[in-house]
Amino acid sequence: MKKFIETIKNIFAIEDLRTRIFNTLFFIAIYRLGSFVVLPGVDPTRLKDGGAEGLFGILDTLLGGAFSNASIFALGIMPYISASIVLQLLTIAVPYFQKLQKEGESGRKKINQYTRILTIPIVMAQSVGFIATISQDAIIAPGTFFTFSTMLIITAGTLFCMWLGEKITDKGIGNGISMIIMIGIVSRFPGAIIGEAAAKGMRGSLIFLIELVVLFLVVMAVIVLTQAVRRIPVQYAKQVGGTTQLNAQRQFIPLKVNAAGVMPIIFAQSLMFVPAIVASVWQNDSDTASYIGQKFSDYTSWQYNLVFATLIIVFTYFYTAISVNPNQIADDLKRSGGFVPGVKPGRDTSEHIDEILTHITLPGAIVLALIAIFPALALLAGVTRPFSAFYGGTSLIIMVGVVLDTLNQVESYLLMRHYDGMMKTGKLRGRNTPNVALAS
Repeated sequence: MKKFIETIKNIFAIEDLRTRIFNTLFFIAIYRLGSFVVLPGVDPTRLKDGGAEGLFGILDTLLGGAFSNASIFALGIMPYISASIVLQLLTIAVPYFQKLQKEGESGRKKINQYTRILTIPIVMAQSVGFIATISQDAIIAPGTFFTFSTMLIITAGTLFCMWLGEKITDKGIGNGISMIIMIGIVSRFPGAIIGEAAAKGMRGSLIFLIELVVLFLVVMAVIVLTQAVRRIPVQYAKQVGGTTQLNAQRQFIPLKVNAAGVMPIIFAQSLMFVPAIVASVWQNDSDTASYIGQKFSDYTSWQYNLVFATLIIVFTYFYTAISVNPNQIADDLKRSGGFVPGVKPGRDTSEHIDEILTHITLPGAIVLALIAIFPALALLAGVTRPFSAFYGGTSLIIMVGVVLDTLNQVESYLLMRHYDGMMKTGKLRGRNTPNVALAS
C-alpha cells in the first residue's frame, strides 16, 4: 500500500503528466454527459425498458448506454472505427493506399484524413438504421423533418466524439479513440455487478463470490494473451565509424501471440448475423430456414458458438497475415545490418519468421475464440446478461488492452523522470515493448 501511495504521489508530482491526466478526465466527463443528452423529438420516458438486445445490445455496451438512451452520441465513435477498418483493408487491396502507407508520417496523415471523410457517409447511413430502432411511441413527431434533423445531430455527435478522441491523444494520456470506447464499457460495470449481486441475494453470496473469482481468472487470461510475445533473437554485426568500433549488439524481434487483437471477434461478430437475416426471408417456406434462423439468433446455442469460434480462428490468421509482414521485417533487418543467428538474411529469414508466426498464431487464435464465447457460457451457467458480457468478448479485450497501454504511457513518464515504475518488480510490457529490432 505504501508503494502504491508513493507511486501516486510521483505521478502527480510530474506537472506535464498531471495536466494530461486532468485533461483526459475533463474530456471523458464531457463524453459521458453527452451520452445522457436525449435527441430532440424523443420522449425518454417512452423508450424501451431493459435496453437493447442482440447486436444492438453489444453496441450499447461499447457505447456505455448511449444507444439505448437515444442520445446525441447514440453511435459514438463506432462509425469512425468502421471507416478505419475499411481504410485498413484498402491498404491491402488498392495500390494507391499501399503507397500512402509506405510514405511514413505524411502518408499516415493522408490516410487519417480519408478515414475522417469516410466516417461522414458511414455515420449518416447508420443513423438511418438507428432511427428505425427507436420505439415509435417515443418519437413525438415522426416524419421527414425528424429523420433529417436526427441524422444531422447524430453525425455531428460522432464527429464531436472523434474530436474528443483526438484531443485525448494530443492533450491527454493518449489512445483517445480506444479510451472513449473503454469508458463506455466500464460505465456499465458498476450497474452490472450490483444487478448480479441483487439477483443472487444473500443465499447466493457464495455463488456470487465464485463468479468474481472466475471473472478475475478470465481477466488474467486476457492479460496473458495480450502481453504474450515470442522473441526472435537478432544479432547486429560490428560497426566501425572513424576510429570508433561498436561491438556487436544482440536484440530481439517480439512477435505477439495475438497480433490481430480484437479485430477477429469484430469481423466474426458482424458475419454471425448474416445466417439469421438470410434465414428470416424463407423461414415461412422452409423448416430448415426456420431452424437456422432460430439457432443463429440465439448466441448461447452450440451451433452459433461453434461457427463463431471457427470464424474467429480463421480471421485471426487472416488479420495476422495482413498486419505482420515477414518480408518487410526481413528487409528491414538486412538494411540495418541485422540477422537471425543460424538463418541466412533475406528470403530464409522471412520464411523463418513466417513459420514461427504460423505456429504461435494457432494457440493465440484458440484462446481468443474461447474468450469470445465465454460470455455465452457464463449466461448458460446462470450469470445475468449484463454481467456475463464482462466475462470475455470484445468488451473485456478492449478494456484490458487500453488499460495496459495507458499504464505503459504513465510508466514511461515515471521512468523518464527517474522515478520508480508502477510495478515493484519487472516492467510493464505492452504494445510499446522496448528492444524492438525492426522499424515499424
